[in-house]
Amino acid sequence: MHLVGTQVIPEQGGKAGFTVEFVGEGGEIVSVSMRNDAATNINRLNAIERAQAVMRELADADCDAIAESQNSPEFHRSARGAKDTDEMERQLDEGLEDTFPASDPVSVTVSTIPTDRAKNGKP
Repeated sequence: MHLVGTQVIPEQGGKAGFTVEFVGEGGEIVSVSMRNDAATNINRLNAIERAQAVMRELADADCDAIAESQNSPEFHRSARGAKDTDEMERQLDEGLEDTFPASDPVSVTVSTIPTDRAKNGKP
């Protein structure tokens, strides 16, 4: 990839972090999103350098080990995917309990602020 440009995009004014986009001459775009916290202290001036470091770490990563860990028997299907109706019912009940105050009837109030209808003779 022949790099022709970079773009630094702040998230929430840079408080949440930055996304750096590396643009290739063939239209390729590689984006690196980095979250900002008290420990990382990323800013517009060092965001490109930090994104390059992240990509170097990615290039050095052992992708085979990652793929093997994703294929491990620890993988669990969702209740819907496993067709576990008991678990789906439990999740539904939990969700309904969490929204209970919203299921209370709406209270109605009447305003006692006078209007000018009486002055104009209108009912």
